[in-house]
Amino acid sequence: MPEPDRIIRLRTVLARTGLSRSTMYRKIAEGTFPAQIKISVNGAGWRESDINQWVTDPVRWHTRPGRKNSAGG
Repeated sequence: MPEPDRIIRLRTVLARTGLSRSTMYRKIAEGTFPAQIKISVNGAGWRESDINQWVTDPVRWHTRPGRKNSAGG
């Protein structure tokens, strides 16, 4: 059985991607970066698998319509 996807926080996402905070949020709005998911009333994080996929091939990554996230679902 595969391990569940980990949720990582903003600081980790920025360190792994090398993006600035403003660039990352602009890319989320454009649909070219994984959107965060709500994990509590005041907290959000990103699926580690989505970030890993983006790091592997950022040009080909795009928001998938079926994926639930805080922006679309």
